[in-house]
Amino acid sequence: MGVDHPVLPGRRQLIKTVFGAWPLSIGFGLLCFQERSWAGNQAEEPLMDSVRTALSSAVTNHAPPVPEFMDTESRLDYLRWLGTMSDRLKKKKTDFESRKEFLQTVWYESKRAGLDVALVLGLIQVESNFRKFAVSSAGARGYMQVMPFWTRLLADGDPGKLFHMQTNLRFGCVILRHYLERENGNLFMALGRYNGSRGRAPYPDAVLGARRLWEY
Repeated sequence: MGVDHPVLPGRRQLIKTVFGAWPLSIGFGLLCFQERSWAGNQAEEPLMDSVRTALSSAVTNHAPPVPEFMDTESRLDYLRWLGTMSDRLKKKKTDFESRKEFLQTVWYESKRAGLDVALVLGLIQVESNFRKFAVSSAGARGYMQVMPFWTRLLADGDPGKLFHMQTNLRFGCVILRHYLERENGNLFMALGRYNGSRGRAPYPDAVLGARRLWEY
């Protein structure tokens, strides 16, 4: 059972500006212990100014976004989804409030980017196993294993901001949408591009397999 899209501020204009306009070519301190991840390398590519603005705006949002709904049934459907996913994620995130904020933000950013929420959760499971401070051997960071070069899109270029929950999820979702555009909607190839293993099956197969665990 799916969940209706939320009513986001300026949602239609945002999607038109950020995604519809893309061409097909287009101080967090050091941790004493950094969890490792096996993520690969994303390719550095030029992005439009509108996309830069959309990414940078996530850094200023310190609280998780609050979804809004057109009707009661849509809200109830979302709450049922939230309860189901919270139960599934309990072993990975034991604190209820942290789990709720994480799922709420994943749902919001996935819908905002026009992505399937189960797909994004599957990608997070494969990339970081839901570890906020995961760091790969290539230097990718956070839940969605975003490469530090993406922080050049930010005013101060601080890669530590990739450990901020909404920043990381915003970047990851927008990057994946970008790769889907580059691959003309081919999810298998877009996932490979996200991981830096374009054309090879293990990573896309792993994400698509994990996606099934998060379907609602």
